[in-house]
Amino acid sequence: MSRATDGPHPHPLTPAELPAGDEWWWRCGQCTTPVQGGAASLAAHRRTVHDPRRDYGDCRIPITVRLDLPL
Repeated sequence: MSRATDGPHPHPLTPAELPAGDEWWWRCGQCTTPVQGGAASLAAHRRTVHDPRRDYGDCRIPITVRLDLPL
């Protein structure tokens, strides 16, 4: 079971906590997952999900299917 760390939460929890000009909703450019919480949360998502040094990163492989249909 995980336990919250001591101190303040490292990412904004409400739109009111965002810095001026930051957007509440982002979409990750690599996996198109919607990320809530501004640029700080998007950066955390990229660090944890798409970090090549970690074993549990996004390991999806694009698949190309070629269909030869008669004309």
